[in-house]
Amino acid sequence: MTRLSELRPGDRAQVVSIAGEPALIQRLSEFGLFEGETVEFLNVAPLGDPIEVRLGNTRLSLRKAEAANVAVRLL
Repeated sequence: MTRLSELRPGDRAQVVSIAGEPALIQRLSEFGLFEGETVEFLNVAPLGDPIEVRLGNTRLSLRKAEAANVAVRLL
């Protein structure tokens, strides 16, 4: 299974599952990141962390460690 942190700019994927501590799962769900949602990987910061993804009309910046908890399927 591919992780959100492994995508490259321009990739689109569907969220399959979210793992990790309950606080992280709650925080991501508050941003609208749920199973079945489509995300587009936009950018990586110059030093490699954080990453930027588009979720609907929202741009979201996540640490790679957080994004590694999100399993996705490439579209």
